[in-house]
Amino acid sequence: MAESFGMLLRKLRTEAGISLGELARRIIYSKGHVSKIENGLQRPSAMFAKLCDRALSTDGVLTAAVQPASSQAVEPPDADGGVWVMELDETGGVRFNQVSRRTMLAGAGVLLGSALTRGAGIATDEHTLTVLRSAFYQHRELGMMASPRVVLAPAIAQVHALRTLAAGNPEPMRSELLRLASRVAEFAGWMSQEAGQEGAALWWTDRAVELAAAGRDPHLASFALVRRAELAMYRHDPVSTVGLTQQAQRDPAAGSRILGLAAQFEAQGHALAGDLSAYRRALDRAASLLAVREDGTAPVLGMSSAPDQVSLAAGWSLYDLGRPAEAAQILDKQVPGIRPTARRAKARFGVRRALAHALNGDIEHACSAVRDLLPDIAQVDSATIRGDLRDLARTLNRWHGDRAVREFQADLMPVLNVPS
Repeated sequence: MAESFGMLLRKLRTEAGISLGELARRIIYSKGHVSKIENGLQRPSAMFAKLCDRALSTDGVLTAAVQPASSQAVEPPDADGGVWVMELDETGGVRFNQVSRRTMLAGAGVLLGSALTRGAGIATDEHTLTVLRSAFYQHRELGMMASPRVVLAPAIAQVHALRTLAAGNPEPMRSELLRLASRVAEFAGWMSQEAGQEGAALWWTDRAVELAAAGRDPHLASFALVRRAELAMYRHDPVSTVGLTQQAQRDPAAGSRILGLAAQFEAQGHALAGDLSAYRRALDRAASLLAVREDGTAPVLGMSSAPDQVSLAAGWSLYDLGRPAEAAQILDKQVPGIRPTARRAKARFGVRRALAHALNGDIEHACSAVRDLLPDIAQVDSATIRGDLRDLARTLNRWHGDRAVREFQADLMPVLNVPS
């Protein structure tokens, strides 16, 4: 008979000469909770296993016991039934239509080709292109501080406008417009992710790759793999996260920025899997690659609102590795350096910082840190941030009798109960 997680935990704890009560103290869980897991009366979470690995120095053995051996979840959950396509309705609002995968693939070339055969004669000069770029930068800036519902409609409209303009211009302006359209489409994919629409996020990312290729920019295909890896990371799928990032890094022409982001997300995937050594190697590569400054006028891919994104990724990953004290120490230093207008990044890493403090038993610090962030969290309306908030609520529920926790949970409910 296969050894259960509880049996394995008891065996490793006994071999380490650590009592049940001492293990509970080290991982900041109740003795009763640990006992229930050892006796098979309660299922362990992935984080519980990582904390036990850390406390018992068992090098990921327990983490592996609660994770599937492999995963093929690279495609969105609704892949078999089609994908969600985000469009503008007649009033300029956003609507979602589910389209079969066969229809989508058949229509993708038509979508791009029809745009390139319409709008002949709409000449565009450098001054107009500069204004169009500025409009995109404003959309990106707004996306850092407001709900994705606010920016998706104008972003989608700009993609359509740029494609139409490209059809009416000769080279090199045609390629310039298509490259800008690809970046706007990639931004629409990011905002779709933040709106909790993974199918739409993947669809827009694929459209970004098509537009970039039409604009003679082959690099975005590798970045699309990085974006898919990021989505897999938020699904807590380490196998797909690592596999996609390693595939992206096999493209030497991708440029140091894309390769660096791929290495960073690879590190975060290894952290999800509980592999400390692989995490460190990948993060070292990311730091070296992201330190290289690339020339060009194209918008920066990935996060640009923090001075040290590698350190933020380290703080994020150390939490996933079951090292909350180290994570809290790094995030305490890095989160205040995020510029005030970057509400989305402040909220994302601020909540992760609170999670680290909560898992480390510093309840009051965790509650006060997130209470200060609640206005930002409400403003940015992020599905991914709400996922971490739910984890925080579950963690704090272990101290449900604490007054600070009760008050915080009451403040948190309106932010979590957001209609989709």
